[in-house]
Amino acid sequence: MRLVPIYQTPNTSKKRPQHKVTPYLLKGLAVTRPSQVWCVDISYIPMHRGFLYLVTIMDWFNRKGLALRLSKSMEADFYVETLKAALTKYGPPEIMNSDRGSQFTGCEWADTLTEAGVKISMNCRGRWIDNRMIKRLWRSVKYK
Repeated sequence: MRLVPIYQTPNTSKKRPQHKVTPYLLKGLAVTRPSQVWCVDISYIPMHRGFLYLVTIMDWFNRKGLALRLSKSMEADFYVETLKAALTKYGPPEIMNSDRGSQFTGCEWADTLTEAGVKISMNCRGRWIDNRMIKRLWRSVKYK
C-alpha cells in the first residue's frame, strides 16, 4: 500500500538569485582514485522540537566519510567549517560535487573551494541520482 507518515519537512534548497550554479562535471568521468571526487550533502533529522541538520563530505572512490557535523541551523558558516576540516585533514580533491542548495551555491562555499583549487560540480536540477553516493549513505543512516 506504500503508506508513509505525513509530517513537515524542512526546505533545504531555497534558491537565491545572486548565487552561482555550476555545471555537472561527472558525466562519463571514471573515478579511479581517492580525492579525485568528493561529494557533500545535508540531511535533516526530525527532533521533538524541529530538526537537526547533518552535513557529510564523502570521497566517491572509497565512500569514506571525510567530515561530518551536526547543527541546529542551516547557516553557511557551519558548512564551510565542515569543508575546511576535510580540506585540512585530507588535502583538496580535484572536484567537489553537491546539489544546488543555497549552502553550496553561496559565495563562502565557492570561495573556499576556489582558493583550494577545487573544481565545483553541481547536480542537474531534480536529479538526485547525480549525487547517489551520499544519498546511499543517508538511506543507511535513516533506515537501518
